[in-house]
Amino acid sequence: MISSLRFLMCSPDHYDVDYVINPWMEGNIHKSSRDRAVEQWQKLHNVIQQHATVNLVKPQKGIPDMVFTANAGLVLGKTVVLSRFFHKERQGEEPFFKEWFEENGYTVHELPKDLPFEGAGDALLDREGRWLWAGYGFRSELDSHPYLAKWLDIEVLSLRLMDERFYHLDTCFCPLSNGYLLYYPPAFDAYSNRLIEMRVPEAKRIPITEPDAVTFACNAVNIEEIVILNKASDDLRQKLSKAGFRVIETPLTEFLKAGGASKCLTLRVTEPVRVELHASAAIESRVMRLEGHLLDSGLINQALDIVVEAGGSFQVLNFNLGEQRQSTSSAEVRVTAPSHAIMETIMSQWIDLGALPPPQEICDCELETVTQTGVAPDDFYVTTIYPTEVRVNGQWLKVQKQRMDAAIVLSSQESVPVCKLLRDVQMGDRVVVGVDGIRTVRKTESREQRNTQEFSFMGAGVSSERRVELVVEQIAWELRKIRDRGGKVVVTAGPVVIHTGGGEHLAHLIREGYVQALLGGNAIAVHDMEQSLMGTSLGVDMKRGVSVRGGHRHHLKVINMVRRYGSIAETVKSGVLTSGIIYECVKHNVPFSLAGSIRDDGPLPDTQMDLVKAQEDYSRLIEGADMILMLSSMLHSIGVGNMTPAGVKMVCVDINPAVVTKLSDRGSVESVGVVTDVGLFLSLLVQQLDKLTHPYPLVQTV
Repeated sequence: MISSLRFLMCSPDHYDVDYVINPWMEGNIHKSSRDRAVEQWQKLHNVIQQHATVNLVKPQKGIPDMVFTANAGLVLGKTVVLSRFFHKERQGEEPFFKEWFEENGYTVHELPKDLPFEGAGDALLDREGRWLWAGYGFRSELDSHPYLAKWLDIEVLSLRLMDERFYHLDTCFCPLSNGYLLYYPPAFDAYSNRLIEMRVPEAKRIPITEPDAVTFACNAVNIEEIVILNKASDDLRQKLSKAGFRVIETPLTEFLKAGGASKCLTLRVTEPVRVELHASAAIESRVMRLEGHLLDSGLINQALDIVVEAGGSFQVLNFNLGEQRQSTSSAEVRVTAPSHAIMETIMSQWIDLGALPPPQEICDCELETVTQTGVAPDDFYVTTIYPTEVRVNGQWLKVQKQRMDAAIVLSSQESVPVCKLLRDVQMGDRVVVGVDGIRTVRKTESREQRNTQEFSFMGAGVSSERRVELVVEQIAWELRKIRDRGGKVVVTAGPVVIHTGGGEHLAHLIREGYVQALLGGNAIAVHDMEQSLMGTSLGVDMKRGVSVRGGHRHHLKVINMVRRYGSIAETVKSGVLTSGIIYECVKHNVPFSLAGSIRDDGPLPDTQMDLVKAQEDYSRLIEGADMILMLSSMLHSIGVGNMTPAGVKMVCVDINPAVVTKLSDRGSVESVGVVTDVGLFLSLLVQQLDKLTHPYPLVQTV
């Protein structure tokens, strides 16, 4: 019995692989046999004609891919959305397909010329008619999907293609009768796979393996219970049979050379309309503005990469390039995302780059009231290190106590926004949610400005190949400037400072007024005092570099002694402790904070074992810092980095490049990493500071 379905096909009179526009074409130019292609196409035509009606469109010389009629357009009822081909090699097909549709009574819709969409190759109707699956990523743009929803009055579900071998949706995805779905999951991103799983029950999903995928098993023609394809493995045939389908194989190897099979060679032109269903699309679009040195800073590339990597698309509406090297540029970009959640993800990262909506679209931030102490609303905005402002009642307000990984809160008592950790939000606090009415303030430095900054270290980043002496000279120069103007330097140090012989040099820096606060753990203080009192560190003689008999007990004896006196300060006051880092801190009133951990021996009386209180102490001591030196302490330095706003110069020193990379990767030009021995670094730093015998001349601002 012949179905009422009709398919459009085009004979391969002029078919050949004349160019390369997909991976399957590579190495196959002019290697397809015309006679064999005609034979294979005719067999497919005959098989389909046994079960449905086949209409033909006249082939055109010089347009070899016209045989792949699936890309002519997308049909629903008597409406068709004509394809806009991505590659110029196929754009010549468009007028011939348009002519056929119009001659056969279809209402033809045409997308803007710069908006690619490749018809039923990238848009497949659910066989129950409930929604339209629409692919994007290689040939079709996400921005075309709202047009499909509008013109066809149907819900559109956007799927992002990730594997260039499966450049069209129909090469890896085939909706079947009775709600079944044949598909290759690795061809899609995680969001798309979740969407598929939400819409198609597991019992109805037929995932295939790579061997079947690369023979285009998903590129199948489905006519009721029949599935016509190039080739299927025994396992796939069994799965389809179990689901009630009959598989018909018809070899199409000549067309695989061009990246197509049975579905590509056909277009179903009878697609019934379900009048009770109407258009909807989860797709969101926003127009955003970026300003600054967009090209030489790489900011525009970074912004567009964020969109693509998240699964969105973009269109640059305007780009105004600065006329001079020192001039800033501006760009207006339309960003499109397949869902609200993905748009929020993109926008939060764009805000971090300083992006804003056009002036006419700027609105106040959205606030939600906290209903449970210590718990923010689900959609709260997560802060970064950069200075942030929020718009309240038409006014931009600067957020106070800027730090990473916090919420922005307007408390019931104050009207000034402030960063708060989740544990600190209180009932009645109003928390900024979403991404509207938020902006970050980024420096708009040109390449020349960045390259001439004294603290640039030849640009922020990590390098073990730079001459350590040169880096030390620049750090010493900056330290001297900060001290002479009464600034603040905070040091975060680990016990490796002591083990590598850097303790005496750090003590020297504290004694000479270069350090205004010290942060660390129980171990830095214990081993510093062990060295001062017993000449060892972890039981190793610091002068001879050999283990001392019974030395492994030394640090415990030090802890016990300090506990006897009640505190480090009392130990110094007693006259027992007369040198070292901690001694210099006490003698010169340099505040220090020791944060405890589960591995600590003792601990010392001064070690704060309450994690929350330790974080509060660190945050208090960091406030107002001009520079932070992170010396071989990944654990405490990461915590410090999260608490520190942009604008604070940060130097991370460690012998392990991975540690330095992690600590330096804050997205801040003020951050630099130095891969070297921390003891050597401190020794060179002290030597360089001793050479700077004259105060740094302060520049008078006129």
